[in-house]
Amino acid sequence: MPEPREHSAPGRRQQFERPQNVKGTMLRILSYLKPFRARLILTAFCVILSSLAGVAGTYFVRPAINRYLVPFIGQGSANLSGFARLILVLIVIYLLGAAASYLQQYNMMIISTAVLRQVRTDMFDHMMGLKLKYFDSHTHGEIMSRYTNDTDTLREMVSQSLPNIFSSGLTVVGVFVMMLVLSPLLTLIVVAMLGVMLLVVKAVGKRSASYFTKQQRQLGHLNGYIEEMITGVKVVKVFNHEQAVRDGFDELNDGLFGAAKNAHTFASILMPIMGNLSYLTYALISAAGAALCIGGRMDLGTLGSFLLYSRNFSNPITQISQQINTILAALAGAERIFALIDEPIEEEKATVSLVRVTDDGQGRLRETEQRTRRWAWKVPAGVNVAGDSGAEEQADGSRLVPLRGDVRFKHVDFSYEPDKQILSDISFYAKPGQKIALVGSTGAGKTTIINLITRFYEIDRGAITYDGIDLRDIEKHHLRRSVGMVLQDTHLFTGTVMDNIRYGRLDASDRECMAAARTANAHYFISHLPQGYQTMITGDGANLSQGQRQLLSIARALVNDPPVLILDEATSSIDTRTEALIEKGMDQLMQGRTTFVIAHRLSTVRNADAIMVLENGRIIERGDHDDLLAQKGRYYALYTGMFELE
Repeated sequence: MPEPREHSAPGRRQQFERPQNVKGTMLRILSYLKPFRARLILTAFCVILSSLAGVAGTYFVRPAINRYLVPFIGQGSANLSGFARLILVLIVIYLLGAAASYLQQYNMMIISTAVLRQVRTDMFDHMMGLKLKYFDSHTHGEIMSRYTNDTDTLREMVSQSLPNIFSSGLTVVGVFVMMLVLSPLLTLIVVAMLGVMLLVVKAVGKRSASYFTKQQRQLGHLNGYIEEMITGVKVVKVFNHEQAVRDGFDELNDGLFGAAKNAHTFASILMPIMGNLSYLTYALISAAGAALCIGGRMDLGTLGSFLLYSRNFSNPITQISQQINTILAALAGAERIFALIDEPIEEEKATVSLVRVTDDGQGRLRETEQRTRRWAWKVPAGVNVAGDSGAEEQADGSRLVPLRGDVRFKHVDFSYEPDKQILSDISFYAKPGQKIALVGSTGAGKTTIINLITRFYEIDRGAITYDGIDLRDIEKHHLRRSVGMVLQDTHLFTGTVMDNIRYGRLDASDRECMAAARTANAHYFISHLPQGYQTMITGDGANLSQGQRQLLSIARALVNDPPVLILDEATSSIDTRTEALIEKGMDQLMQGRTTFVIAHRLSTVRNADAIMVLENGRIIERGDHDDLLAQKGRYYALYTGMFELE
């Protein structure tokens, strides 16, 4: 298997690069908004209406002061009916702005949740098509962080940051125009101070962005470490490594703390700096405006409106600067999301499919949609079929090759990494119905051979044929449908016992599932569970023993009723007594089926038709049990205990 990445070792820290394509990432995010054009147009209209309401409402301060306050200063009585009408108009304007703001938030909530749903769907759909190598080289926590932390920051950007920047931008433009109308001179002061603010935003924002990017990366790394430690908590406790694990966690947590502290420090100091600069701007405008009023070049109403506009001018800029941090964090997360979506998937150029067949009454195979226990490979014209496969040509030029389970390796070489060859010149055959055992030390290449049969990985050189058809010509989905697997590391899904057995074939009936459980000798312990076959399994079968989980895994493979079986240490977690009980049932199951067995217990492979002894990626001995004992070679030494499998 591929060597683990450095970050999977406790306490090791992976180096991450900053996002490299901000523009491309932003455009890709915006592409997810295309299906919501109508809502976006409505949202944009609401943002414009809300911003204009705020701008227009501030302008009414000018007539309120000039028409209804200044003229009545010093008078004993005043007619405020006009002022009341003005207040009523202001109420209507602000109510319209509030309604528009609510509708904007409502629309963006719908849009953001729908976008996140589509992003998660794209990630998960693509992830299901990724090569197995991707999961070998990425921790579960690292992958999960894309579905949690990264999507959360993306949601915040779509629902809050982008609309707020649009709204703030409109407000800034509207306020700037109104300030020019009221006083170009005072506007010049505001623009000069704005230049100072932008320089501050650029300096602080640059530092903040780098730390926010690092924070997201460190968070994903920490999640991956936690995931690994939770999964391996028993191993940690067995070897008394709790303190070492804590130290590793502390180092990673400190790294996240440092990145988060710096990111939020620079983000937090930005608002006070901008606030103080805005107060300074306000003071300068007040002093200059007072001088203009004293000189008769400006009235009090204009000064009052302008002062409010100056506040409304700086506040949106401050908000924009704050939202930039959120957007940068979201872009960092989005790049990680799109990196997963852009990972190359398993290429599928094969054209041979697996179909159900029946006898047409004249001894010829015929493709059918009905459920039968007979299968055939549907081979298009032009695809080579080696040997006497019994192929029958169809009307459309394709051929139906009966599925028999004939598997042959021909001078196969394979390596997970270019500079580290795992298998060298592997050649053997498994005729239909034969039981082939693969034995050898850990790392000899036994499991790799199984991975090649199922096309989890592609060979470097040579060929593998299945019923005379090159394995690379068979569609992976159909190939794996013909193979049943029981792995050493069992995995059970959240659901009932019946659901987990039925996972081998989703259209299997309860009766078929129970029959498979009986054959695997799992029925007895299942019937003694609290709810029998309806007992819920959670936490990957934490409420079951390892042996019981293995039995369910065997039953799951049995219900699949495959022509080819792969048993990778299938009985490693079953005690000798239980193994003896299911041996007869397993023998019945393997009758007529090609079976590949990987086992450390050599007693379980004595009845194999052929035993392959592997060492350093090569077959060094082959034959049946008696032949290999007679050779008195490696197998003899292993069987008699002179050497042990490691």
